[in-house]
This record gives sequence, structure tokens and C-alpha cells, in this order.
Amino acid sequence: MASPHISIPLDIPDVQVLKTELTAEGDWVITVKSTLPTARCHKCGGELRRFHAHDPWLTVRHLPILGRRVYLRYQPRRYRCDPCSQEKETTTTQQLAWHEPRSPNTRAYDDHLLVHLVNATLQDVSAKEEVSYDGVRGVLERRIATTVDWSAYSALGGVGLDEIALKKGDRDFVVVVTARLPDGRLALLGVVPDRQKETVKQFLASIPASLQATIHTLCSDLHNGYLSAAREVLLHVQIVVDRFHVAQKYGQATDTLRKQELKRLKKTLPEAEYQQFHGLLWLFRQNRADLEPDERDRLATLFTYAPRLETAYQLREALTEIFEQPLSKAEAQDQIRAWQARARTSGLKCFETF
Repeated sequence: MASPHISIPLDIPDVQVLKTELTAEGDWVITVKSTLPTARCHKCGGELRRFHAHDPWLTVRHLPILGRRVYLRYQPRRYRCDPCSQEKETTTTQQLAWHEPRSPNTRAYDDHLLVHLVNATLQDVSAKEEVSYDGVRGVLERRIATTVDWSAYSALGGVGLDEIALKKGDRDFVVVVTARLPDGRLALLGVVPDRQKETVKQFLASIPASLQATIHTLCSDLHNGYLSAAREVLLHVQIVVDRFHVAQKYGQATDTLRKQELKRLKKTLPEAEYQQFHGLLWLFRQNRADLEPDERDRLATLFTYAPRLETAYQLREALTEIFEQPLSKAEAQDQIRAWQARARTSGLKCFETF
């Protein structure tokens, strides 16, 4: 009886699979060869058909398959240019659409890392994907220098602007621009080198007019530079604020009160009694639905000492619940207004700036 198997497309153009191996570490290594018969001379730009030799073998990271790391192994083909070789032998390594020279990843895996950076940090993605910090940063730096092939898109749908700090706590940002295409796919459009209004505006203005007309929504955080750039370039587009950043703002409001209350308790309680609240930061920041019963009990103990903090926590959870419901715009407005009234009558000041 034959063992069951499945076929998974690589989505890599112009290659033939020669061999597939599973390593002792549980990684897939797929050996491929190029099926393209030509290259472009790096000196004169002419089409080359005279094969010269193979470059050394390369192994590059590709998209995971069924939770396993995947590597593509191939030997780049080198071609000779006869016109340029009349004075000195000139050869050119064939460039493949799916792999950028000197990159340790396929372009598809670069895109994968960049999409995971949205609403995350370089450290987060480095740990999750088991890629070095410098490796993740290298993806950003490669994409900053890349121009966008707008001909690859017929419509963009919803566009998103998400900033990424190159170092934790750093003010050195880049902006990842994505599009939720009409067929539901998430496409990476490009990486803008900084968060300045004029830089973002220049990128948005580079989108051809025919594609600009297909954008119905632009999703951003509350940074005025992004919002102003979008209003000046994409005149017909509805601008919305990313829910992640809204939640971040009211989360910061409750966190401010948490710091104040713990500071108060540290002054008024014996040291041994205060120690029971050690390590509650992570639990307090999580949604209640994600906590285990014993974790909820620990928070409940804190709230007996700080009832104002419990009120803020409940208000935060109530607002999150509104976002979780499939509401119409009118229904959402009614519920948010009711939440605002509840926050005002609570006597808490922490939500006022939010």
C-alpha cells in the first residue's frame, strides 16, 4: 500500500525540482535548477545565451511548509557575453525573479517576514521565525532600496501604513506599506525609509492614478504625518485608524493608573504584603478571556487593594468587547457613546486624554 502524500506548490517561477530532503533537524531542503535559458549582461544589457559555468551552490530560506522550515538549494548559472569579452572576458550570473542576489532568503520569505513585522517588533519576529535580528533588519534595508512594480497589480483595495522601530525604544522608524487586495490577499507594496510626511506622501503619489482610483480605504495609526499625506494625495479615499493603535491608546490609559496605584500600595503596605503583586504587569495587560482561572484570582487580589484599578480594567475590557462585536456603524456609535458616559461617571481621570 502506497504511503499517503500531498503536493504543495512552491510558487517559484522558472525552476525544476530535482530533489527533496528532510534533515535531521526537521527542515525541508529542496534542490532546484533554473529553467531560464538566458541572462542579461550586467555591462551592456544584451541578452546572453552562451552558458559559461555554474556558480557555487546557494541555500536560501523559503516559506515554511506545515510548520517546518524550508530551504531552497540551487546553483546559479553564469553566461558569457561575447561582444563584451573581446577586450576582457565578461560573464554575468543569471538573475532570478524569486531571489535577490546576496540575500539569505527568497523574495517570498522576505515578504513573509515583513508582513509579520506589522504591529510587532524586530525582536518579536526574530524570535518567532528563528532568524537573527540582523537578518530581519536586512530584509527592511533591502526593500527600502527596491522600486515597486505597479504593473503587477490591477487593483489595490485597502492600503495600510504601519511603522516599525528599527530598535526597541528607538525613534528610527521605517514604514511598511501593504494592500489588502480585492481577492483577500495581503500584498507588500514597499518599505518607506522614514515616517516623515513628505516621504510617505512621495510614495503614495508614486502609485499610478489608475491604481489610486481602486483604493477605497487607507488604514493608519494616529500619526499626523501619515494622515495628512493620505488626505493630500488620496482625495477620494476613506481614512481609518488601525484598531491596534486605538487599543494601544486606551491600554496605555489603564496602564498609567496601574503604575499610580502600585506606587501608592508600595508606600502604604508592608514590603512582604506588597510582594504578592510582583509580576502582575503581564496579566494586567492581557484580555481577561485569555487568562487562566488562577491568573484571574491573582488580579482579583490586586483589585481588592485597588478598586479604582478594577474599574479601569473593566472599562478597558468593555471597550474591547465593543470592537469584537459585528456591529453596524450606528450600533457601534451608540455603544461607544454609552461607554464614554460610563467612563465619565466612574470618576476616573486616566481615560480623559484618550
